[in-house]
Amino acid sequence: MDLRKLKTLIDLVSESNISELEITEAEGKVRIVKGGTAAPAVQYVQAMPAPAAIAPVAGAVAAPAAGAPAAAPAAQQGHVVKSPMVGTFYRSSSPGAAPFVEVGAQVKEGDTICIIEAMKILNEIEADKSGTITQILGENGQAVEYGQPLFIIE
Repeated sequence: MDLRKLKTLIDLVSESNISELEITEAEGKVRIVKGGTAAPAVQYVQAMPAPAAIAPVAGAVAAPAAGAPAAAPAAQQGHVVKSPMVGTFYRSSSPGAAPFVEVGAQVKEGDTICIIEAMKILNEIEADKSGTITQILGENGQAVEYGQPLFIIE
């Protein structure tokens, strides 16, 4: 399920009188539960046996997962590119290929800088600002959370 479809479903649940919505597709299952006045919680369950991941929704407060890298310090300079979804971070298109970007690389807005695999779908993540990559905060092959800093562009 793509991110736009998921956001639309979350908005529909938020604005309606229903409290829970569950959708099953070939890739897996999505369950959206609305509770109180907070934004709805979203739970992804993959078709393959794997731990379920819960993606924080805008406005929701979540504790960082154990072993997850800490958020970028407030004193850091530059524009932070954050993960738009929960998934697995990859710096290149395949295991033997060169990374999309390295520290010091010049990028233009719209250039592919990494891939995040979510629910067996490879999502190309693009630079949302032109500049120079000064830090790569994501670890290749590691899980990333929604909103987790991945790159610093100056």
